[in-house]
Amino acid sequence: MPPASSSTSTSATSTSEINTYKGQDRALRADRLGTAGLLLSVLAASAPLMVVAGVMPTVYGVMGIVGQPLLYVVLGLVLMLFSVGYAEMSRHVHNAGAFYAYIARGLGPTSGAGAALVALVAYSAMQVGIYGILGFEVSGLLATHLGLTVAWWVPALAAAAVVAVLGWLKIDLNARLLGVLLVVECALVVVFDVAAVAEPGPEGLSLTAFDPATLTGAGLGTALCFCIAAFVGFEQSPVYAEETSRPQVVVSRVMFLAVGYAAVFLALSAWAITVATGPGAVTREAAEQGPGLLFSLTGSRLGTTFTDVLHVLFLTGMFAALLSFHNVVARYAFAMGREGLLPAAFGRTTRTSGAPATGSVLQSVVSVAVIVAFAATDGRPAGDPTTPVLRLFTWMGNIGALGVILLMAAASFAVIAFFVRRGAAGPQAWRLVCSALAGLALLAIAVYTLKDFDVLIGAGPGSALSWVLPGIIGVALAGGLVYGVALKSLRPEVHARIGLGNEAFRLEQAAEQDPAPRAKV
Repeated sequence: MPPASSSTSTSATSTSEINTYKGQDRALRADRLGTAGLLLSVLAASAPLMVVAGVMPTVYGVMGIVGQPLLYVVLGLVLMLFSVGYAEMSRHVHNAGAFYAYIARGLGPTSGAGAALVALVAYSAMQVGIYGILGFEVSGLLATHLGLTVAWWVPALAAAAVVAVLGWLKIDLNARLLGVLLVVECALVVVFDVAAVAEPGPEGLSLTAFDPATLTGAGLGTALCFCIAAFVGFEQSPVYAEETSRPQVVVSRVMFLAVGYAAVFLALSAWAITVATGPGAVTREAAEQGPGLLFSLTGSRLGTTFTDVLHVLFLTGMFAALLSFHNVVARYAFAMGREGLLPAAFGRTTRTSGAPATGSVLQSVVSVAVIVAFAATDGRPAGDPTTPVLRLFTWMGNIGALGVILLMAAASFAVIAFFVRRGAAGPQAWRLVCSALAGLALLAIAVYTLKDFDVLIGAGPGSALSWVLPGIIGVALAGGLVYGVALKSLRPEVHARIGLGNEAFRLEQAAEQDPAPRAKV
């Protein structure tokens, strides 16, 4: 058994701690999450009600894809294929860096450095973007119900402050909070689904939306990008591997449960909207009402009280997503700091809660800075959605979605390389085939995303934004790769540690205990 450091010798026997060579403050606390807690945490990132009220009307109204329910089924199958190899990888590599750790172990440390920076930028962008739509919705509710005129950035900054405080607290507290918000939110959407089926539109209980012929059209590529972003969250399960009681079992179980649940929930909810409006009218009504479509349909079937509660849950769902993404960014920063990709301060946790405090502070600072920057350039009156929704939310969300899609594709190929290098290609053959199919499908979706990025962000043809915004992910990738090459040349010991997490500490310990290397010095 490796000896404990003096600072942790008295706590090494605690089942809630990890005894690492570098000390307790270089490890996340174990045994804080079980299957239920982890599942709720990762599902919260997808903000189901935000998808139903925001994404679905956009796909129907802007892209004209009536077969959106079938699209969720197809993407669910693709992500199930992805999860086969990704889940198996999680049994062999436990690292809060998840994506970049897997890519480093499969494709090499330099690739891992590139993936690390992409992951940090992508998840940070997705989290910051939600502050825009949250601030806009809170501002609208205050104006409607209290007659108060408040700029969107005021509630956005208030939410950032609350998230910053919770980021310092224990992950199990966050999981309970996320769980309560998520369960109530999903329950109300299910109530709407049942009401729509019980009181269908003029075309009755039509299954037209599941007809493959409804997937044709010029908007299909853009719809793919929007719909796959609705699943984002399930892939975060391995980020919490070091904090679960049985990571070899819990992490893979949660991934499959999250993808399966999301696919069924989203497909049925999208279908319920077509049932309520009628497949022949859904694109027209969605184009006219936008995000108000869901609330209009619930108002006519379930009354104003239910609709008002749904509005509130719309906000709490977005807040739950903010917390979830904040936790993920903090843990990526922690993993990078622990391995030397970021300053060592990022690789330490607080003594009281075991939270990755420095990474949490970093994301809070970035969030406030971006909110302030967009607020400073917003010269429109209160209630105008241009800056908070059409710019902050849409721009940041699609930058993040592009980054995550590319990370999933790279991780799929990294899984193949990892097991081939270990001589396990034969026993893992069917998993590697699944990873290859998923990787190719995800690359195709990434190409569609880049091709239609001007549509995704609402920019006109030829707009510089269509290459500047996705270029942020490109710059992050290039910067990470260059950084990786530099580390290999200047600090090879740090380069070799990328993706190893706590395993690197054990290797260092073994090297220090080996008298041979010291004799050569």
